[in-house]
Amino acid sequence: MTDIADTMADAAGLSKVEVLIEALPYFQRYAGRTFVVKYGGHAMGNKQAARDFAEDIVLLKAVGINPVVVHGGGPQIGDMLSRLGVESTFVDGLRVTDEATAKVAEMVLSGGINKELVGWLSNAGGKALGLSGKDGGLVTARKVERTARDPESLIESVVDLGFVGEPAHVDTSVIDTAVAAGMIPVIAPIAGGEDGATYNINADTMAGAVAAALGAARLFLLTDVAGVLDGNGNLLSDLNPRDIAKLREEGVIKGGMVPKLETCVSAVESGCEAAVVLDGRIPHAMLLEFFTARGAGTLVRA
Repeated sequence: MTDIADTMADAAGLSKVEVLIEALPYFQRYAGRTFVVKYGGHAMGNKQAARDFAEDIVLLKAVGINPVVVHGGGPQIGDMLSRLGVESTFVDGLRVTDEATAKVAEMVLSGGINKELVGWLSNAGGKALGLSGKDGGLVTARKVERTARDPESLIESVVDLGFVGEPAHVDTSVIDTAVAAGMIPVIAPIAGGEDGATYNINADTMAGAVAAALGAARLFLLTDVAGVLDGNGNLLSDLNPRDIAKLREEGVIKGGMVPKLETCVSAVESGCEAAVVLDGRIPHAMLLEFFTARGAGTLVRA
């Protein structure tokens, strides 16, 4: 029995070594490079998923890659608004952010979720620094402009979403300083505008802008789906902007996947090497995507 147990232990050890050897070329290729990871969805409401995510990020840092985390928190904002009795108005599925909602969003994102995530990373052995777009002038926002078409008259009109913004400028100096000090920046999607107002920014959009400004090797968008699927439900592992435009015309890409892929395309056309849409519900999905030949999501390259 001892010989069998020893053999099994040796086999398990060899399997681990083989995994490390498979990952070695990726360690070497991306040492010193930056990965921007948008964290949200299912993982944010599950302690084990959050723990796995934190371990993944700390591992990346340990092997010489510089991870930068941008997190969301829409459901948590909605929950807090309900608790406080603040009613929300939606236009075409987008929350209208008035002054009261903007204050709640900043409280939840910068004060609650951000520090909780810093704590998870610290527990996993990392040194994390919680930031928002306001800190160090990291992100300057501008007000988002949207239009809506009347279903009867088909006339388009401008919709005022309040304090909903998008990145107008990214100054990476505070990120560079944190990374040089061995820290993992964790960024809440809140930023100030040139008008002095505070804006809530979509986390995917924020992550894409940060990835482009940093010239990141990878932008990871963790979602609640496997990635981009074709008409038969099969995962599409590699896409470029032309492929994406064609799939949108055919109606294969639709709904919430559209803005995510718009973010990917914008990032890879503005300085990010590649973007990946993958299922954050799968344990260690990010490591599977990056450190194995088979991958785990949809890779977008220019």
